[in-house]
Amino acid sequence: MSNKLHIVSLGCTKNLVDTEVMMGRLQNFELSDDNENADVIIVNTCGFIDAAKEESINTILNLHDTRKDDSVLVVAGCLSERYREELAADMPEVDIFTGVGDYDKIDELLAAKESRFSEEVFLIDGAERVVTGSTYHAYIKLSEGCNQTCSFCAIPSFKGKLNSRTLDSLAKEVEGLVAKGYYDFSFVSQDSSSYLRDHNIKDGLSLLIQRIELIEGVTSARILYLYPTTTTIALLKNIAKSKIFHNYFDMPIQHINDEMLLMMKRGFGKSKTLELLDFMKSLPNSFIRTSFIVGHPNETQEMFDEMCEFAASFGFDRINVFSYSDEETTSAYEMSEKISAEVIAERADILGEITAKVLEDSLKAEIGKDIELVIDGESDEHEFLLSAKETIWAPEIDGEIYVNDRTDDSKDLEFGKIYKAKITGTVGNILTATVNNA
Repeated sequence: MSNKLHIVSLGCTKNLVDTEVMMGRLQNFELSDDNENADVIIVNTCGFIDAAKEESINTILNLHDTRKDDSVLVVAGCLSERYREELAADMPEVDIFTGVGDYDKIDELLAAKESRFSEEVFLIDGAERVVTGSTYHAYIKLSEGCNQTCSFCAIPSFKGKLNSRTLDSLAKEVEGLVAKGYYDFSFVSQDSSSYLRDHNIKDGLSLLIQRIELIEGVTSARILYLYPTTTTIALLKNIAKSKIFHNYFDMPIQHINDEMLLMMKRGFGKSKTLELLDFMKSLPNSFIRTSFIVGHPNETQEMFDEMCEFAASFGFDRINVFSYSDEETTSAYEMSEKISAEVIAERADILGEITAKVLEDSLKAEIGKDIELVIDGESDEHEFLLSAKETIWAPEIDGEIYVNDRTDDSKDLEFGKIYKAKITGTVGNILTATVNNA
């Protein structure tokens, strides 16, 4: 088999980790940005909501239309796992299908040119990864699956129940990446605050914090995807005490109306959710990200208005807005009072304008502050600007900072290195900064 590989990772950062595992198994291939001349094309798909499914299918078909005749097209991941029979019947363009359990066997599937769907849960343990996108940051996957029963979410139906990795497994992976020069880590899963609950350990994240702090060379870390009912004040206090983990709180609350939270099967109502959020906000240098869903079945105008008022007034740093997607295998799919697509789109636009103002206010509040930032590389905007991010921010999603690399003080800035800086202003939704200790 020839050895040019073109690989596409769609969806979330958890999918990206799985893609990096496949790349680790295929290091005898030459990675290529040119799909038309690639010998093997792999698409790691997302099957979460309609928009993601459509993107996955369009990507597969577009790659097929331009690939060379003797290439091999592989479809892996969540969409393939969720709709294995349907895709196999409807997409003869694909040569190999595989799901979410055989990422570390992708080389075997290619050699045999066969489709395979393992029933085993893939937990990465010991699998080598080729980390992409950064020379200093890596995502670490805590677990697979989810024990929550949110009305709108189909993930448990094809990802299964929670399966946590051991602390030793996580520590070994982090230690291996530190040895390669990585010092910044984001810990991710479907429900990170439930980590180790399948092993009857209620506060696994606190144990994780203690274990990672023992690893020399880790200087920066954050936890993504906290779930309200499995997040405790004790955990938040342990994050705040850590010298490595930032006060970065990514908790998708999805709504704030009591009745809607009950329908969504979110466990906590408004009062308990506010208790957690208020405590997060009280911590020094905290950064709070959340997400809301608009148009869930039975969402009244009053419920929506309450969510908008809360989103605008609480003081979040970042908000994601998702339009409700009617997914089979979910309890919301069976609800009769569906909101029309037109109303959902209108509500998404309204809340989207609020989140834009929230972002603007959060960025303006940064002006004049002394911060730590890390230089990612050259900016796409102008040859005299470097692209950076605050160390507390998660890569890609929280924003960009422009640093001028042509002043006497900053001409020797190194990519991937942390610097002290002062935020000087904004250009649109991008902060500008001057480095103090170059």
